[in-house]
Amino acid sequence: MRKMGLDYGSKTVGVAMTDALGVTVMPFETITRKEENKLRRTLARIAELVGEYEVDEIVLGRPVLMDGSDGERVEQTVIFKELLEKRVEVPIVFMDERLTTVEADEALAEMEIPRSERKKYIDQIAAVLVLRSYLNQKEYDKEKENLRREDEHGED
Repeated sequence: MRKMGLDYGSKTVGVAMTDALGVTVMPFETITRKEENKLRRTLARIAELVGEYEVDEIVLGRPVLMDGSDGERVEQTVIFKELLEKRVEVPIVFMDERLTTVEADEALAEMEIPRSERKKYIDQIAAVLVLRSYLNQKEYDKEKENLRREDEHGED
């Protein structure tokens, strides 16, 4: 089963996806809309992808401020999550997305993608970074739990 990463923006949603083993994260597509509140087609496309690619979990970037508090975009993202939950039957979890757009822009610059072309890819790359961060955190938590168990059992 695959994991899907989403970078929700005012007029776009960047989509990233893992491979079937959940190891590799790849940019997938950018879903665009003309107006921020016109979400029906966006939600339908995400639901279509969830079914087609057998996604078992969605990781949605949470746009918190640098100090960790909720900014104005968080409220819109929470509403988007609630609407999406009505369309798909898979868990949707939040992942801190601070600086992902900046990192995505830097990565595209390093790949020598012209600034005029970056807009096509930046949301997908940000979604990759959100999903990769989530998978790394899960792996870290798993390792930490394994070490804790070993300590409890007196194993080396």
